[in-house]
Amino acid sequence: MTAAPRNVGEIETFITMLRTACDDRQVYERLERLLSLPDEKRQAMVRTWVSDLLIAEAPQDFTNAVACLLDDQVAEKAYEAIFRCSRGESL
Repeated sequence: MTAAPRNVGEIETFITMLRTACDDRQVYERLERLLSLPDEKRQAMVRTWVSDLLIAEAPQDFTNAVACLLDDQVAEKAYEAIFRCSRGESL
């Protein structure tokens, strides 16, 4: 049994999701649209997405990575990270 991550930066699938957004325009655009929403709307969309992932029996680690975006501070940092990628800067 592995120890639970202490912070979102230790959730490898979350980091992979952000890196994928840097390389894949569709992933970037979906995350950018989501992360640019006001907090309440973003949280509602993330809850819906997580629910859809659970229904579809998506991998738990990916579902957990998406759920990280419920947190306002995490979402803000994720938005900053993908914005930097869109300008050619690395994560």
